[in-house]
Amino acid sequence: MILQVIPWVKPAASMAAALLLQAGGGSGIIMFLPLIAIFGVFYVLLILPQQRKQKKWQEMLTTLKNGDRVVTSGGIRGIIIGLRDDYVHLRVAPDNLKIEVARSAIVSLSAEEKSS
Repeated sequence: MILQVIPWVKPAASMAAALLLQAGGGSGIIMFLPLIAIFGVFYVLLILPQQRKQKKWQEMLTTLKNGDRVVTSGGIRGIIIGLRDDYVHLRVAPDNLKIEVARSAIVSLSAEEKSS
């Protein structure tokens, strides 16, 4: 139907098909080059930065110590008062609540707050 509306599409399509058939065995590799390039771009732009971020986060979790100020994934800010294998004990202001949080729930170390 489209070929009838635009008469120059049919000759161009047949010429492209003829070129692909003439290329022979080497055309298989050429057809996969764009796919390989897309995978390479995704790897560099998406996968590598995520792996670096994950490695940095794991490193931060292993270097936790008593007295560090941390922020959890739920937004709770507290001071570490005890460390275990899979969890930490936090002291949370203002009532000095002591809570137990999974070590993996700690998102970041927070900066020391200055007292005025």
